[in-house]
Amino acid sequence: MNYRTAGESHGHGILGLLEGFPAGLEVDVAAIDAELRRRQVACGRGDRKNIEFDKVEFLSGLYRGETIGSPIALWVKNKDFRIDSAPDLYTPRPGHADLPGSIKYGLPIRPILERASARETAGRVAAGALTKQLLAKWGIEVVGFVRTIAYSDIVPKNLNELGPAELLDLRSKSKVLGVCPDEDSFLETLISVAESHDDTVGGVVEVRAFGLPIGLGSHVQWDERLDGKLAQAVMSIQAVKGIQIGEAFGNECQTGAAYHDFIIYDPKQEQSRTRGFARSPNNAGGIEGGMTNGQPLVLRAYVKPIPTLKMGFPTIDLRTKEPTMTVYERSDICAVPATSVIAENVVALELTKAILIKYGGDSVEEITGRIDCDTVQRH
Repeated sequence: MNYRTAGESHGHGILGLLEGFPAGLEVDVAAIDAELRRRQVACGRGDRKNIEFDKVEFLSGLYRGETIGSPIALWVKNKDFRIDSAPDLYTPRPGHADLPGSIKYGLPIRPILERASARETAGRVAAGALTKQLLAKWGIEVVGFVRTIAYSDIVPKNLNELGPAELLDLRSKSKVLGVCPDEDSFLETLISVAESHDDTVGGVVEVRAFGLPIGLGSHVQWDERLDGKLAQAVMSIQAVKGIQIGEAFGNECQTGAAYHDFIIYDPKQEQSRTRGFARSPNNAGGIEGGMTNGQPLVLRAYVKPIPTLKMGFPTIDLRTKEPTMTVYERSDICAVPATSVIAENVVALELTKAILIKYGGDSVEEITGRIDCDTVQRH
């Protein structure tokens, strides 16, 4: 399965294209729209959330509401269509694609920023939301949430004991899409303070996946390792500057004896997807040797502060080559909550690809049978 996107921030809309998606999934369009809306209205977003009300339209790949195995085209229309009339810019913004993109393609800044914009992720969220419906058929759930905004790091003390249903319940109560809703007011204040100073803030998002079978990905080639594929997918999200799987950053000074997991065995879980094996305490984050090991996948992404500042930032005028200040383009104050939605969905896309590689099949029924058969035969 492959996915691509097309479209510009203020063009006609954003297109998502999924190829290799199996036949036989009855699609819940409302659930995809809900994911798109969650991405749009997350705390810290700019004024565009009051203009657009994203909804997905299927242009191909469905027959009477079910997938048919052919390429699926998902269309998210833009209300704010003004790419041709929007003024051009001559002051590249540091931290954006403006300068390198303009030089690379020999174009003005406007068409570069229009495609480089995070508006493109509406296509990835729509595609990911569809794959999450497929993963749910196989008992796999993916949950993304905000872990840090600015200097905070607010998660429950028993985070590693919480399952997907509990995480989703906590997140549903949080305006910042975290899992400590009682701390929302503090995190909202951090965002408001940045806004009052015409500044922005970043943070950390976390994605956890539950119910994964052992052996997704592979160790036999570098480009088949699942951790590498996940890192590439999440790093490609605008403003993401770092990825860790499991407990990586901050543990580099530990010894191996202090850091690595114990492998334990529970015969009562022998018939489960874990084959009875577990890790304590799962510092590996569910992946060893480029493959899932049956434990929950734990991935964190580090999101930089948005580099579009109302206060302006020193730059160079491309026409005169003289120092000047950047011109403000409508943007977010904090993209961390929205990034948690995007990261959740691109992780779902990569996990779906890994399952289709491992088990193959053209229909949901066929793939489900192979997954079930794999579990039975191993015992």
